[in-house]
Amino acid sequence: MESNRAKSHAARRGLSPMTNTDSKLRDLLGGVLEHALAHLDNLDNIPVAATADLSTLRRRICKPLAKEGIPADRIIDDLVSDVRGGILGSAGGRFFGWVVGAAMPAALAADWLTSAWDQNAALYATAPAAAVIEEAAGAWLKDILGLPSQASFALVTGCQMAHVTGLAAARHSLLAKSGWDVEQQGLYGAPAIRILSSSLLHGSFERAVRLLGLGLAQVHVLPSDSDGRLEQGVLESALQSNPSAPTIVLLQAGDVNTGAFDRFEAIIPLAKRYGAWVHVDGAFGLWVAATPRYRHLVKGVEAADSWATDGHKWLNVPFDCGYAFVNDAQAHRASLSHRASYLTHDAEARDEMDWNPEWSRRSRGFATYAALRELGRDGVAQLVDRCCEHAHSLVMKIGSLLGAEVLWEPAINQGLVRFRDPEPGASEEDHDRRTEEVMAAILSTGEAFFGGTTWRGHRAMRISVSSWRTSDKDVERVVNAVASVLKVPVAQ
Repeated sequence: MESNRAKSHAARRGLSPMTNTDSKLRDLLGGVLEHALAHLDNLDNIPVAATADLSTLRRRICKPLAKEGIPADRIIDDLVSDVRGGILGSAGGRFFGWVVGAAMPAALAADWLTSAWDQNAALYATAPAAAVIEEAAGAWLKDILGLPSQASFALVTGCQMAHVTGLAAARHSLLAKSGWDVEQQGLYGAPAIRILSSSLLHGSFERAVRLLGLGLAQVHVLPSDSDGRLEQGVLESALQSNPSAPTIVLLQAGDVNTGAFDRFEAIIPLAKRYGAWVHVDGAFGLWVAATPRYRHLVKGVEAADSWATDGHKWLNVPFDCGYAFVNDAQAHRASLSHRASYLTHDAEARDEMDWNPEWSRRSRGFATYAALRELGRDGVAQLVDRCCEHAHSLVMKIGSLLGAEVLWEPAINQGLVRFRDPEPGASEEDHDRRTEEVMAAILSTGEAFFGGTTWRGHRAMRISVSSWRTSDKDVERVVNAVASVLKVPVAQ
């Protein structure tokens, strides 16, 4: 029982000693619920882009830290007030920047419980239920994504760390075949690992290469064809140039600009003939395996060695959540596992820290488990199909407006639109400037959020649809908003 002295000390600090039935805690969490519901209920009415600028947010938030503590309810009320205008509407249906999904209701609720339960999902001993939840979620994910049932897996913070996990296993496997124990000897004096990729490699993969000490100088960028795919002949020539070199081949399942997929069925067997490790960047594109309509795009992907994808994209779980899968479970575990005398390991249960780069970690499996159960197999497929349909409608309808053009018609949920300068003789630089101006004007309306990109030397507005909340009504509303910015009628 808490002593009177401790209670007195807590009272002097402005804190309330907690008990199981503490009314202040209940009131606090009830207030948080009201704030959260107010935000979610108003997603259709509030601007999607930020309305508060940097100086305003700094002035509100970066205040001196007081000597004395502040009551928790006041902190929460201040927090909600201070961040006003600085919260993007990414939880709604009109956010099309980057590749960001909203949070499914069950996943959001499970994420709140995750914080309340406050489990450290490092070991079965530290969080028994969390460990078993990950077992179930991992099995479901492999099944839905069409990956080998025997593959090992890890729930990580995002595709960035999924790349790190997969490449750590690749590094272990390739160097072990050369007689080098990288976990013991490090990389000093180790055989260099060559990395072959198309020109569409994502920055998160490059960061993983840097973090693991593999070196960007070892990344050999090969040209892509007109559809953004790695060419089989080009890859074979590169492999033949040094057939005995330890090699990682990076393949794309959904390029971030166009959604392009490499030809897995042809390229993976080719890479394997040269003893290469094949890693697949499927940050969002790997999810097309869930739907019969788009599954052909990943035909043969199951023959790769490792795969990386996100949960906070197309599965619509809260940030942060990514998934890594490795076909060689022994290499996966050997590259990351750790033992210490003060840790309690279970002979039968799965200890999560054997499979991911983190030690202390959030029990993010609860949200994944909840999202998968809420959607079911059919729901995941329908979510992917629906996002692809909305992306196609947005790109084609916006691209048909006077002053706009389609640069890339979506194959899945990614497409590109450009806005042309109407002045006679306008240059490519003028069209780039006009594209930036129109994007800024769309953001200022608060009706939608789009991001920009440079594609084949041209600035473009990238349209990415990943949210379960996006509806036909949202598409119509956004197209009308863009037409209003362009001051043109909507094509019928």
